[in-house]
Amino acid sequence: MATRQLLAIAPILGSLILGSAHADPIQIDELARYPSVSSVSMSLEGDMLVGLVLDPTRDGKEQAAAKWDISGDIDVSKPLVPTYITPSNARMRFFGANALKQGKSLWFAKQTWTGRLAGCGEGKVTGATKTFVTKVYMADENLKIDDLPEGTMERLTESQEKCKEIQNTTGIASIMATDPENVIIRRNTFRDGLRYYKHSLKTGKEEFLYSDNGAVRIDLISGQTGMPISKAELDFNDGEYQVFHYLIDPATGEFTKEDPLTEIARERYQIDVLGQQEETGKYFVLTDKFSDKAAIYMYDPATDTFSDQPLFAHPDFSASGIEFSRRQKDYGAVLGFYYAGAELETYWLDPELKALQEALEGSFPDRTVSIDGYTDSLNRVLFSVSSSAYPPVYYLLVDKAKVALIGGQRPWIDTDNLKKTELVYYTARDGLKIPGLLTVPKDLKPGEKAKGAFILPHGGPWARDDAGWDGTGWPQFLATRGYVVLQPQYRGSSGWGRELWLAGDNEWGQKMQDDKDDGAAWLVSQGYVAADKIAIFGYSYGGFAAMAATVRENSPYQCAIAGAGVSNLARIKNNWSENRVQRAIQGHTLSGMDPMDNTEKANIPILVYHGDRDVRVPLFHGEDFYNAVKKYQPESKLVVVKDMPHSLPWSPAQHKETLTEIEKFLTGTCGLN
Repeated sequence: MATRQLLAIAPILGSLILGSAHADPIQIDELARYPSVSSVSMSLEGDMLVGLVLDPTRDGKEQAAAKWDISGDIDVSKPLVPTYITPSNARMRFFGANALKQGKSLWFAKQTWTGRLAGCGEGKVTGATKTFVTKVYMADENLKIDDLPEGTMERLTESQEKCKEIQNTTGIASIMATDPENVIIRRNTFRDGLRYYKHSLKTGKEEFLYSDNGAVRIDLISGQTGMPISKAELDFNDGEYQVFHYLIDPATGEFTKEDPLTEIARERYQIDVLGQQEETGKYFVLTDKFSDKAAIYMYDPATDTFSDQPLFAHPDFSASGIEFSRRQKDYGAVLGFYYAGAELETYWLDPELKALQEALEGSFPDRTVSIDGYTDSLNRVLFSVSSSAYPPVYYLLVDKAKVALIGGQRPWIDTDNLKKTELVYYTARDGLKIPGLLTVPKDLKPGEKAKGAFILPHGGPWARDDAGWDGTGWPQFLATRGYVVLQPQYRGSSGWGRELWLAGDNEWGQKMQDDKDDGAAWLVSQGYVAADKIAIFGYSYGGFAAMAATVRENSPYQCAIAGAGVSNLARIKNNWSENRVQRAIQGHTLSGMDPMDNTEKANIPILVYHGDRDVRVPLFHGEDFYNAVKKYQPESKLVVVKDMPHSLPWSPAQHKETLTEIEKFLTGTCGLN
């Protein structure tokens, strides 16, 4: 397949992009709207696509389920048009989709709910909890959407039933690529952990297979038989919580405990069993036991040994997974490896897929091409194109030569005004090397100072940012308004190596916070901004960081913005103490400077915004902190956002309200204009 054949897409691509002679800010409505197209996936047979689109019957103000029939001839001269569209109803709104096979697809939706949960999950112990319930539906080839039959019949009270729906983790555990009829469905229960069922897509009937519980976790199931081949158990042994791993012995078909895979929970080594090599009985294991960056090794249960050298390792970044073949001709073969660089990258071994990746990248320079689905013959390939300066656009490669446009998430954004995020490193005050993601205004000239800068720490904190398109829109929202944005991957961040991750233990508001302040100092030293023109903005744990910055002495910031921030470490730690898994693995690392104990030291104004349906970080965190600091910083502000949950997707109204408040605060109270 020659690269030049793919260049036929240029006229279609051009229709998605608006030209501009100068850099204008991204408008709030452009980020707050629902995506035009999202959550696109392709069936195993390659005969249909499903995804979310803007509902044409509601002026694009709601999302609808969509299906595209791609089984026949496809006209690539114009964007693909959905064959069927099913709107959300008045209460239940779709937020995700998953194409299966046999014309079937799975759909995920949620609706608001308020009621008594008596401490279920993250609900209140007393009184009513404002939250959401999640539903999972099955659709047929005509996109007729019905309830997914209940596989677990439990005798539950009304509040227990709601608790199960709120914590709903129903989904596909295995597509069973070699089985034309069945899939394995995973369902949560109220009392018994997860249960697994073989679900016939032809008849809708189900067969119960097995279950796990809070102590035993099914880690890996066979994509051919649907039966578990790896599981893990958390147990208290020799004065320590330990994680024991069990693998199927190919000779006996029984599970055996693998001592070399045993972990002491508090040490938090990464040990993930990714798959089994059928011809040898060996397993692919992702681990950081032998190096700072996670690598992939072969593990032999017959000899209880790891391979001497990793099967895959990257010198600068952690390995993160394997692309196994679902093709009939080489099912289970390793096609490529994933690693977590500035973005998720794929190192292809398969020559066809490697050539395809290179050809597509040649047609979309300076953008990331993600191959999201493909048939055995590659006559249908679903791929997406994106970057930190280019919202995702979905395409279908037809017969290895023609490209059809499916649609872009946000085609109304003028990408000419955006500059790509780059990976940088700076040195913390104690010498630790800190990665950071830097986004600058498109028209900022070398040597010129921006009108201001933002330190934008991620949530988690045991998470990380990447240099792809940010679903919140925050980095480019700020950069197109003339601000430099640094997203520090501070100590405690995961995915950048074991040393950086563990360095955050018990350093909340202390060395973890130093890393953010040192990032601000780095921006000044590099000439990006004046020292008196810097703010901090974060969400969830990032909100904690903004609150901590508000009460720390010698703050480098003019103001802080905290979305859904954790303000009370003592209460978070008390909640975690009730869960033995959290307590054993990570709970002992959660201490440091508690913002609620230091509110009298508030020395900069803060905007606090918080959703009233947030059960991950309940509203009291934001309200209590604001009420305590407003006497010291009267320009501070609290905004309670109606019906807003903790995590995406937020409604357009919620996203518009928060972005509007952020812009008003930074140009008004902050004075960064």
